[in-house]
Amino acid sequence: MIRPVLTEIGIFLIPFAVYALFLAATRSGLFVQSSWPITIVARLMLAALLLVIAGLVGFAHFSGAAPNSTYVPAHIENGKLVPGRNR
Repeated sequence: MIRPVLTEIGIFLIPFAVYALFLAATRSGLFVQSSWPITIVARLMLAALLLVIAGLVGFAHFSGAAPNSTYVPAHIENGKLVPGRNR
């Protein structure tokens, strides 16, 4: 469960990292407060939220088993553990 959460946090940080790379490439003062006006931060946050929503939708749509599959839980056969699977 931690991997999808960390993935979404990473996706959220992408626009901010790209803007920071832009500031570093243009030598505009990465740590200067005037380089981070509220309008730019708001736009970056909006872009980040749209990316996270797209990531969550993609994760929900393309992961998991087929819609009509049947889950067979883990069980023991002949003294051996058989892992769960989808049929």
